[in-house]
Amino acid sequence: MLRQSDIQRRFDRAAPQFGDADFVHAVTRDGLLERLEPLLLQPAAILDLGSATGATGRLLRRRFRKAHVVSLDLSHAMLHVARKNKRWFSRASFVQGNANRLPFADASFDLVVANQLLPFAPEPQAVFEQVARVLRKGGVFAFATLGPDSLREIERAWAAVDDRPHVTRFPDMHDIGDGLVRAGLADPVLDVDRLGVSYENTDRLFADLTRSGGRNALTGRARGLTGRARFEAMTDALAAARADGRIRLELELVYGHCWGQGPKNAPGRYQVAVKDIPMRR
Repeated sequence: MLRQSDIQRRFDRAAPQFGDADFVHAVTRDGLLERLEPLLLQPAAILDLGSATGATGRLLRRRFRKAHVVSLDLSHAMLHVARKNKRWFSRASFVQGNANRLPFADASFDLVVANQLLPFAPEPQAVFEQVARVLRKGGVFAFATLGPDSLREIERAWAAVDDRPHVTRFPDMHDIGDGLVRAGLADPVLDVDRLGVSYENTDRLFADLTRSGGRNALTGRARGLTGRARFEAMTDALAAARADGRIRLELELVYGHCWGQGPKNAPGRYQVAVKDIPMRR
């Protein structure tokens, strides 16, 4: 389970250097937007969930010039950087908030986009339910996330040292699809891609993880300092996995989109259109 306060603190710290280390976000951002191209969309209101420093929002504003793009992130520091990069005439708003409890009215958006938000969501199902609530009927939810085969190399290296959790276990494509349907979203379409990342040494790897906010925020992690000996044992195990000493990581990239059906009625509440009420004779 991820600790929300730790995630917020890590991304606040990462914000100034995030643009120098967000290459995975950049790859999935391009892939996500590419998958939107075949869809006939003319959104008036777009929500960029987990907007970070605003790169996805800027591309959305460029593509959908008449749309109002709302960027939401848990980190105030990330939003501060995003606002500085905003053109003064852009139709854009910036909101600090939690994707598990979106501060928007029902059926507010025609398009909701989430690039690499789900790996940092303590309760992905709650995110899906909130998206289903704020998405208009016929609107689109599009996202990119990580699959369960991601970062296995780091997980195996830590397993040689201790039995504490160090890497988030990401849900697979089928579990994500089931969760979308349970939330009331329709006809999910998902596909998987792969990305290999190579590092000269572990110092470069962990520097990138820190600058992109990707360090361990699991509630079951050790609360004290790891200790130099244990950390060095882990990095030795990681480097020993390849004969050339380079660190190679494999990432499973999951892309998906689905359609809104409008917010669900609360239990016990029913709505009937006036035109469907029969006339008394």
